[in-house]
Amino acid sequence: MPLIPSEALPYLENHIYLPMLMTILERDRRLVEQVPFKLKSPYLNLLDETMNAVTADLQKTAVYLRQHKMKVIRQSTDELFTEYLFLHEGYEDYRRYLNVRLRNRTEELLNQYLRKLENPNFSAP
Repeated sequence: MPLIPSEALPYLENHIYLPMLMTILERDRRLVEQVPFKLKSPYLNLLDETMNAVTADLQKTAVYLRQHKMKVIRQSTDELFTEYLFLHEGYEDYRRYLNVRLRNRTEELLNQYLRKLENPNFSAP
């Protein structure tokens, strides 16, 4: 039996990626508020809807992790890697993620969430 159930890995990783995505969306929203667009509200609405969807998924992730007694703890970061500790039923699983992979995956998720708003039948992982 693997230390971390395979069905739990997406939730554990969402606990890494979704807060990063929220940070980016919040920063972008502040920037859009400052930029002199003629029509700001469509951009702000898109960002708000995306942030609401990410927040909902982050809440689902937190509930899943709590129900399954799992935790994600950020351990260390250097120029190339960030290390996380996944805890589950007394087991510790250390995982290192390339920082560029973290950035690229966060960008992929942003694209998925934006497409989801365009097409409500789309579902993000």
